[in-house]
Amino acid sequence: MAQPDSKKIFFENLSGAGKAIAVLTSGGDAQGMNGAVRAVVRMGLYVGAKVYFIHEGYQGMVDGGDNIKEATWESVSSMLQLGGTVIGSARCKEFRTHEGRLKAAHNLVQHGITNLCVIGGDGSLTGANLFKEEWSGLLNELVEQGLIEADAVQKYSALHIVGMVGSIDNDFCGTDMTIGTDSALHRIIEVVDAIMTTAQSHQRTFVLEVMGRHCGYLALVSGLACGADWVLIPEMPPEDGWEEKMCQKLSANRAGMKRLNIIIVAEGAIDRNNKPITTEYVKNLVVKCLGFDTRVTILGHVQRGGTPSAFDRILASRMGVEAVLALLETTANTPACVVSLCGNTSVRVPLMECVQMTQEVQKAMDQKRFEEAVKLRGRSFENNLKTYKLLAHRKPESELPTSNFNVAVLNVGAPAAGMNAAVRSAVRVGISEGHKMFAVSDGFEGFYKGQIKEVKWGDVGGWTGQGGSLLGTKRTLPAKHVEKIAEQMRKHNINALLIIGGFEAFESLLQLYEARANYEEFCIPMCILPATISNNVPGTDLSIGADTALNAIVETCDRIKQSASGTKRRVFIIETMGGYCGYLATVGGLASGADAAYIYEEPFDIKELQANVEHLTEKMKTSIQRGLVLRNENCNENYTTDFIYQLYSEEGRGVFDCRKNVLGHMQQGGAPSPFDRNFGTKISAKAMQWVSKKLVETFRQGRVFANTEDSCCLLGMRRRTLVFQPVVQLKDETDFVHRIPKEQWWLKLRPLMKILAKYKTSYDVSDSGQLEHVVHNRPKDSDASVAM
Repeated sequence: MAQPDSKKIFFENLSGAGKAIAVLTSGGDAQGMNGAVRAVVRMGLYVGAKVYFIHEGYQGMVDGGDNIKEATWESVSSMLQLGGTVIGSARCKEFRTHEGRLKAAHNLVQHGITNLCVIGGDGSLTGANLFKEEWSGLLNELVEQGLIEADAVQKYSALHIVGMVGSIDNDFCGTDMTIGTDSALHRIIEVVDAIMTTAQSHQRTFVLEVMGRHCGYLALVSGLACGADWVLIPEMPPEDGWEEKMCQKLSANRAGMKRLNIIIVAEGAIDRNNKPITTEYVKNLVVKCLGFDTRVTILGHVQRGGTPSAFDRILASRMGVEAVLALLETTANTPACVVSLCGNTSVRVPLMECVQMTQEVQKAMDQKRFEEAVKLRGRSFENNLKTYKLLAHRKPESELPTSNFNVAVLNVGAPAAGMNAAVRSAVRVGISEGHKMFAVSDGFEGFYKGQIKEVKWGDVGGWTGQGGSLLGTKRTLPAKHVEKIAEQMRKHNINALLIIGGFEAFESLLQLYEARANYEEFCIPMCILPATISNNVPGTDLSIGADTALNAIVETCDRIKQSASGTKRRVFIIETMGGYCGYLATVGGLASGADAAYIYEEPFDIKELQANVEHLTEKMKTSIQRGLVLRNENCNENYTTDFIYQLYSEEGRGVFDCRKNVLGHMQQGGAPSPFDRNFGTKISAKAMQWVSKKLVETFRQGRVFANTEDSCCLLGMRRRTLVFQPVVQLKDETDFVHRIPKEQWWLKLRPLMKILAKYKTSYDVSDSGQLEHVVHNRPKDSDASVAM
């Protein structure tokens, strides 16, 4: 075990002994709230605190009695995969009154609770902050009324508040993603994908209303994810005369052989005069002006329902653990904070700064300062809007710049969901920048064979929702065919390359960089976008396709566990893909509530296997009925899936029986998740803008010549920021034998998975504890929540 030093703090130094933590969910429910509750309870118990459920939100706090119950480890079993909130949520008018808060304070003091973890929206969190500010006054009143002893004022002198934002609208400033948003996007995209097939059959136009009374995030991102023809949101109402422009666009799309139109309307959509734009109005407009067969679908509460996505389960688990750490570290002078997500990093931000910024957005919209409202929503929202406009609205040929540059796009390696969205984005942004775009079929194998053709704007329509690789992809590396590839580049006058793929794509770009010494054809801007379900490409925290694979794993694990409900105790051994990279096994294990996950990066022996079996046996005897163990396919050549299955079967005899399942290529298939569609779309757009900039910089004396390291880059997400990194500089960070990066951020999540499975372990909290101001918590170039 690593020893604590000045740079690393382990949470063993933070004791919860003698503390009482209460968790409640308030306001509208959101998928993932249960995961957050589970993480708060288990982390709280783990550090020695007492943890209480407050049922029915603030109403339960005011009413007291059986609404405030002590939680146990077992009481949060089997709730990770459930939608909604198991402990209930209610809007409470009484808590808005002083008398109501006085009752709530009395009920908390009776249980010795001075630490509150509130999961809800801005209204719920504002109420919590007011409660904190009034706390000492409320206790004095209770003493005066003879309801509590005088020494209780000193004993329970401060109320500590930590918030987590649970809201499907993603309408809270200070965090890139709120718990529930990704799951709501899953519901929307499932419906849109289904509607598209029927719309195509009948050449129909569909007008869809999605939630978002004050925030257009769901409408905007779902519009990006499905390639909608038109999106209407409250933050950026359309210009006057939008009706005519929209109808012209729909008509042009039909003329271009597109058989369907999709229009997405946020429920709070308005025009420039703050008048509502309804789905019925949009439908009547299309019917009247174009005569198209048009239908309206209002998604409503479907968006709140269903099981949480893998992203929301991981987010909720991380946030819940971070919330407990924040409560352990808080002092009487610490302001109430919100645990939030910035890029791929957990941060803490002052609660009221977030609330005030959120209210500023609404004020800006009310005062028709729409550009400011978009900026206040944050850089992620702003970038989503820019990317949507860039991809959805094609400029007339006369308005396009003429660069005379030819850019080729190809897929390399195994297929990954989201690749097609990235290709579509690259083609359309490239055309908007004035380039000629060329598509290469079948990777470098197709390249040296000359399978290269120009691709137009309309050729990539409808690609975002398609799984696999429509261009075709092969694992062939270019080194053996460099001369033929150079010849094809001369023939088609290729001035830049965009490669979308996994580890093979990374190796390919290194080979092309080295080939520059002998072939000037490769002295051009070249960029790789990481796309692989294994998430094993150096230089990036996330890869296109990994989220879709995680959702496939989590969905399958849910079904497998459910298959054992009502039967005797059972343990499932599940094998995941990933090569030597344990990302899918670890993060899939965290998202599905696994008891163990065996990976190559964390060597294990027979003693550890034996300890895991004994640990699971003990848990099976006392409470849980089902166990889940994940194994990465290459974690150990001797401890195979069969070996682990037989070991668990033998050692668990009489307590539980065992089943095994190899998930295989189902992890690679299926339609891309909303996360992967948007990740692919946005990083591809950014890459093409980089390519355009490099082409201009390196164009000298009538030709492109780029031979510096920084003209051959990988675009990856590093913590909070999208970064272009020269591939040559990434060589030292790479284990080429096992095809993985030498350092991987997600290994920090492994202790978290173990803690939530009741193992004793160390958890590095050196990244925690920084309270950041909401206006400063975004790096200048961050496209935080890069995917979403």
